[in-house]
Amino acid sequence: MTDPDRPDARAAARLRLVTADLAAETRSLQEVLDGAGPGRWATPTPAAGWTVQDQVHHLAYFDEATVLAATDPARFRREAAGLTAPGDDFPDRLVRDQRSLTPVQSAAWSTRARAALLDLAASASPGLRLPWYGPDMGITSALTARLMETWAHGQDVADALGVAREPTDRLRHVAHLGVATRAFAFRLRGLDPPGDDVAVELTAPSGAVWRWGNPVAAQRVTGPALDFCLVVTQRRHPADTALTVTGDVAARWMAVAQAFAGVPGPGRQPLGGDPGRRS
Repeated sequence: MTDPDRPDARAAARLRLVTADLAAETRSLQEVLDGAGPGRWATPTPAAGWTVQDQVHHLAYFDEATVLAATDPARFRREAAGLTAPGDDFPDRLVRDQRSLTPVQSAAWSTRARAALLDLAASASPGLRLPWYGPDMGITSALTARLMETWAHGQDVADALGVAREPTDRLRHVAHLGVATRAFAFRLRGLDPPGDDVAVELTAPSGAVWRWGNPVAAQRVTGPALDFCLVVTQRRHPADTALTVTGDVAARWMAVAQAFAGVPGPGRQPLGGDPGRRS
């Protein structure tokens, strides 16, 4: 019998959990798209210049890129170098290049690409590492990033279509990435990451409490996990959330938080909702 406390067993369990949650997040987004129908795929989303169909294309392209990185690293590196050489605006260039597709073609591509990604996840070794547009990463981290992207771009789609999604505890993956990328978000903007620890205490959709950092740290971010995830994926301005941000370092972090790779995102302007609390 395998000891569940062995490091390899824990790694395998984490990979299975992320894979299952990625599949569930995939179904959640598909329900939103199916409810809208292809006639609404031209609807503009809160991401400037991107339609619902562009969001679908973005996810499909990077699903395929993940599979290629895992199965043919040398080819992935060649293609990634060619894609990024003209500049860091390649996500926008990609969606512009794909706008000749019909919604039916886009839906077929999306389904095919995500199925291939989930097949890879189901058969991958937890120790698999793959190249990416930044540093190499492990397969579990890569799949966690795909889940975060699915949820975040799914939020853009839901906002565009006026659909309210029920949050789930799958948000823990997104929140964890948001915490883990704190120093990255500062460095991305040419800033030195503050050395102060920041305690993060979030209330999950289930009512559970998730904690990161020193629980007695003076710098703190507390509140609903959903709001934290919306901020670290730059889908909401902190002022439009119920987060309580205590301390200058925590406030500076929330102003630049970015759980996704790439160039510094512009964030979202305040919507005029109830402001988050600052102490």
